[in-house]
Amino acid sequence: MKFPGKPAFWLLALLGLLMGSNCSNKALQAHFARGLDTHIYIVRHAEKELTPGLPDPPLTAAGQQRALALRDTLRRNSMLSGIFSTATLRTRSTAQPLADTRKLTIQPYDAKKLPDLVALIRREYRGRTVLVVGHSNTILETVEAFGAPRPVPVVVDNEYDYLLEVTLPRDSTQAATATARRYGATSR
Repeated sequence: MKFPGKPAFWLLALLGLLMGSNCSNKALQAHFARGLDTHIYIVRHAEKELTPGLPDPPLTAAGQQRALALRDTLRRNSMLSGIFSTATLRTRSTAQPLADTRKLTIQPYDAKKLPDLVALIRREYRGRTVLVVGHSNTILETVEAFGAPRPVPVVVDNEYDYLLEVTLPRDSTQAATATARRYGATSR
């Protein structure tokens, strides 16, 4: 039987089908992913309640909307295979809609131990895509921990709409890169 088009197209189509199918064969996914770049999306938690004295504030209504916008922005990424969040309610709540849609468990990480997070993602998620949810004072440090330059000089306290993306090339001799774009409603 002869298929129309080039063999490379059909191989990529099969790879896309396998990677996007949420199949339980993680070893097969990891095998195919080894030849691909690794992508790390990094966001700050969405808008939080500013109630004085509240040690772990929840998201505001605007923050809940932003969490849905994050889900809608990343839900079609068939390579998304991991979600990491600090232990706060606001970071977990930002990631939860996407985790529910993709049927992924949010994995906790310690923002004070970024080298551990970087090592885990490089080892376990090579060639795949992950989301890391942090805080205004940690997301640029996270970009740098992956070896990429800051895509923006600073994230101020009222900016919640940055979606940073670090790309780790499959060729480890190439430098990591980072880009920034905005998602959801403007937060200023």
